[in-house]
Amino acid sequence: MTAPTAGARIKVLIAEDEEHLGGILEQFLVGRGYQVTVTRDGRAALDALRSEAYDVALLDIVMPEMDGLEVLRNIREDAAHPEVIIITGNGTIETAITAIRLGAYDYLTKPYRMAEIDVLVRRAWERRQLARENALLHNRLSRVDAVPELITQYAPMQAVLQLVARVAKSDSPVLVSGESGTGKELIARALHRLSERGAGALVDINCEAIADGLIETELFGYEKGAFAGADARKVGLFELAGGGTLFMDEIGGLEPKLQGKLLRALEQGSFFRVGGTQKVEVNARIVAATNKDLAAAVADGRFRSDLFYRVNTISIVLPPLRERAVDIPLLATHFLAQFGGAHPPRLSDEAMHALEGYRWPGNVRELRNVMERAVLLANGGVIQARDLPLHDVPGRSGASQQAEDVSLAELERRHIESVLSRTNWHQGRAASVLGISSKTLYRKIREYGFHRPRAANGA
Repeated sequence: MTAPTAGARIKVLIAEDEEHLGGILEQFLVGRGYQVTVTRDGRAALDALRSEAYDVALLDIVMPEMDGLEVLRNIREDAAHPEVIIITGNGTIETAITAIRLGAYDYLTKPYRMAEIDVLVRRAWERRQLARENALLHNRLSRVDAVPELITQYAPMQAVLQLVARVAKSDSPVLVSGESGTGKELIARALHRLSERGAGALVDINCEAIADGLIETELFGYEKGAFAGADARKVGLFELAGGGTLFMDEIGGLEPKLQGKLLRALEQGSFFRVGGTQKVEVNARIVAATNKDLAAAVADGRFRSDLFYRVNTISIVLPPLRERAVDIPLLATHFLAQFGGAHPPRLSDEAMHALEGYRWPGNVRELRNVMERAVLLANGGVIQARDLPLHDVPGRSGASQQAEDVSLAELERRHIESVLSRTNWHQGRAASVLGISSKTLYRKIREYGFHRPRAANGA
């Protein structure tokens, strides 16, 4: 059975009006390592569930103020509600069916065995973890970029990767610095994957890409009724990262108010949702990234010194690609294989020389984009220097320097023509390389007015 991530404790709410039984159940679950809260009536249980996040709720059906099924009805539409186990001393088939239809994880009749409670709570927690991960994945699918793993033969970069492997096992905050496009997000992913938290969620937020007025609710969530339009509780990214890693890209973009709230959350291990009065405990590792000089921002008063020292416990600095010239052929070849299909084009000597002489202001991300476009622009299976959408390659005509302005239709036409040429006009193989059906390829051949060369007629 899956265990909670190291350092995490399953949070359980017990709603039981029989004081003696509630005390016994609390003592047993605390002894099993759970974090337990006990309430004596349904109204108190509902208030507790809406003021703090729980993983599992054990609800007795017969309680003062509000019965267990009514509590379940009230919370089932709430965002991130806990898994519910209904307990009763007067069980009937109808009651059990009602509980399950309302969304209860399971149903127990008194008297029950404590070991049975332990197993059910752990299984309910596992289901909730899967639901959280699925919700997070759905939220991030549109932003996932299929970037390759870090590839290098540059000794200082290899030293960085060795450092990543060493510090990944720690829960200490990490600050990754480097120019845009150097691979800061890849380092964050590696730190998470190699850590004890690898089975938990990796949640990311770009602190510069979200408006100041929204970033607090994105990070910390809010309670129902906190402001106009807050119709239900929203769980923030900090809370979603519990048991895992929170990657805060461009942390230097946080406004001062949020810097203070983040610092308190990191130091205390808890925070308040917007509009909330109950503390939410968190257990997330922080990996921050910046393309700015945060030390200079501290000196200028734009970034809090105490937060800087808190997130900079471990510092990782990534070199720009212009300092990693030895990696350019390696990376270019890798991207050609990634974008060129089964028969990728090759780089001419002049093209490789142009790549190695370029300054790469956009670093590895720019190289990746250049190679993707070059594959589309190449003719005859060879990428020439004129096919590279670079801005400072000497000896290129004005038309070549505007290669980046070629229309998408023209890029598609050139790419299809190149693939047909490389496959000797074998339309089945060409369609496979292009990732389209033979019917679509035939339509494109007619649309662009291609004609099979005589030499290929017998192919």
